[in-house]
Amino acid sequence: MFNNLSSLAAYLVSRRSAKPRDLVAPGPALEQLRDMVAIAARTPDHGKLAPWRFVIIPEDRRDALAALLTSAYRAEKPEAGRLEIEAMEQFARQAPALVVVMFAPRPSKIPVWEQELSVGAATMNLLHAVHAAGFAGGWLTGWPAYSEAVRDAFGGPDERIAGFVFIGTPRRDLEERPRPTLNEICSVWSA
Repeated sequence: MFNNLSSLAAYLVSRRSAKPRDLVAPGPALEQLRDMVAIAARTPDHGKLAPWRFVIIPEDRRDALAALLTSAYRAEKPEAGRLEIEAMEQFARQAPALVVVMFAPRPSKIPVWEQELSVGAATMNLLHAVHAAGFAGGWLTGWPAYSEAVRDAFGGPDERIAGFVFIGTPRRDLEERPRPTLNEICSVWSA
């Protein structure tokens, strides 16, 4: 693949996502999270629009997040059972650190599609910064990312939640997931 892997290539080959429920303390301090966000913002951004925002959820606000999620879930799904509500509470409290990444499209001649790609790249850069700092991260969406009530707690009606990035220390070694073969995802174009 590479002759004499550079440190960047070695890093990229070693990066894996973690299951947020398997992340434990220690997690990054607030200042470390802010540094990670600064790195995440160094992403491709056609038009220099910064169509993304990062909302750090401090550990002492996780109970409030759990209350928000369960209230919004009950309002949308009044027939929800105890297990579904517990899943919302667990979602809010997993991993020591949490950053909500918001997609904040800007009115511009730059197509929304390109702005969506930029928020995805910014979120991936956040995961790279997490890994480079010696932590592990997991990017989740799920029901909370599509709830208008949850979105409104972090932004406005013109925004969307791109994901919840949970950060901490892996409780166990991160598993390699199945990946497509190069022939499945790469081809050489011929006219």
